Amino acid sequence: MKILIYGIGGKMGGILYEKIAASKADTVCCGVDKYADKSSFPFPVYDDCSAIAEKPDCIIDFSVKEAVYDFLPYAVKNSVPCVIATTGHSEKEESLITDAAKKIPVFKSGNMSRGINLLIKLIKTACNYLGDDADVEIVETHHRRKKDAPSGTALMLAKAVKSVATDTNFVFGRNPDSNKREKHDLGISAVRGGTVVGKHEVSFFMDDEVITLTHEAENRAIFAEGSIEAAHYLADKNPGLYDTMDF
Repeated sequence: MKILIYGIGGKMGGILYEKIAASKADTVCCGVDKYADKSSFPFPVYDDCSAIAEKPDCIIDFSVKEAVYDFLPYAVKNSVPCVIATTGHSEKEESLITDAAKKIPVFKSGNMSRGINLLIKLIKTACNYLGDDADVEIVETHHRRKKDAPSGTALMLAKAVKSVATDTNFVFGRNPDSNKREKHDLGISAVRGGTVVGKHEVSFFMDDEVITLTHEAENRAIFAEGSIEAAHYLADKNPGLYDTMDF
């Protein structure tokens, strides 16, 4: 595949480029990043999508949430599938993604790793087994530079709980004004510091015992690998909004 990396000058964009460069199956045809050192890449890197001359087979986005205003109109106009690995989108941006998916294949996930998707299956199994006997809490930890909180992954995990326990009520970041825990509350807490790639804990608190499911990302490369798999997955897909549970 010929891949356009949106955000190629960033940490994840750089890792994704290294992964593709080491591959015999794919190539990077160009990149988009206003702040990248364009002379350091052996292909064109643009400030935005307006001047792109290449014809990519897929766009993989590891940039900022506002990037959808640039690459989605370009992708729709040129019928290019998109993998969106950025998180923290506003309602307006989510609506733009949904509208684009009516015209092109769009793959969007809060986390591209295989382990997180196994964790989602385990969460659903635990919720079905434990029912109302457990109080569920989610704690996520990321590096100091992460902008959005809670993480897109934490929201994915919370939605996995709610898909089984439909009366679940999300409670974000308890504070001194918070009330006591109600029966169907699901607390979601965010911790930021250091260089932590990503850690997510989902705990099921019962009377006299606790079960905790934990996923810890040790290398950002797992997210790059997942995004490449997603790009290949979209190759023969019809327009629609896809995620990791689809493949």
